[in-house]
Amino acid sequence: MEKIGFIGLGIMGKPMSKNLLKAGYGLTVFDINSEAVREIVQAGASEVSTCQAVAERSEIIITMLPDSPQLEQVVFGENGVLAGVRPGMLFIDMSTIAPATSQKVFAALQEKGVIALDAPVSGGQVGAEAGTLSIMVGGPEAGFQRAVPFFEKLGKNIVHIGDTGAGQVTKACNQIIVALTIQAVAEALTLAKKAGVDVARVREALLGGFAQSRILDLHGQRILDRNFKPGFKVKLHRKDMNIALQTGRELSVPLPASAIVTEQMDALLALGHGDADHSALALLAELLAGLKD
Repeated sequence: MEKIGFIGLGIMGKPMSKNLLKAGYGLTVFDINSEAVREIVQAGASEVSTCQAVAERSEIIITMLPDSPQLEQVVFGENGVLAGVRPGMLFIDMSTIAPATSQKVFAALQEKGVIALDAPVSGGQVGAEAGTLSIMVGGPEAGFQRAVPFFEKLGKNIVHIGDTGAGQVTKACNQIIVALTIQAVAEALTLAKKAGVDVARVREALLGGFAQSRILDLHGQRILDRNFKPGFKVKLHRKDMNIALQTGRELSVPLPASAIVTEQMDALLALGHGDADHSALALLAELLAGLKD
């Protein structure tokens, strides 16, 4: 098994790294959160103090970071990945970032003889923990084939979309559908609640018809339970929606419904719910309908 370096041990990265350890991969990790690092080290990983050291001790590097600036800092910053890579290595960014950033970072790595893939994921914390993520991959076919064995430890639906940046475009499309569907579920259940009918039974009935969806199932239950502990934070989904909107502007593709839901997320952030699960869109829908929790 090739030695893997993993940078970014947040809500998604921590369970993903644990799954790689369970599969028997040697793992070197780095994160600014020392508590998260300590947990993964206790599970069997090795710790280093810089991203450069991760590169120097690994054959494959995986990053799982919040946004484009963090990836650029990890790669181009002082003691960054770029300073430690060698020809023949494989770099895989599994973050959700702007496609243009993928192109910039990967071009720099390719000049060093490093194969690079963009491989954002969908499935949230539950999918990361269960190893059932959907993985959308852009980049060279050879790099994809090399990554498949450990992708299979992280996810179940693994698709090579196309060239560099194609994975990020696919993730933007995914986030549009997820956001709009959560908003639809939030509005529907709010309407039921305001009408005074049994919201749990409404959800049960809808799950048996054409309105059935995984979001109605899982996030609909979250809304019923008032469980807004983050599987995926509002502020991160709002970031993803801004990526989708920016990509749409660059390609002259109007995304009016996406813009509306992004504004709903902006309002949630203003109300102090940025760290809540994105199903908290229901809280805003209820507030606007004059309902109290």
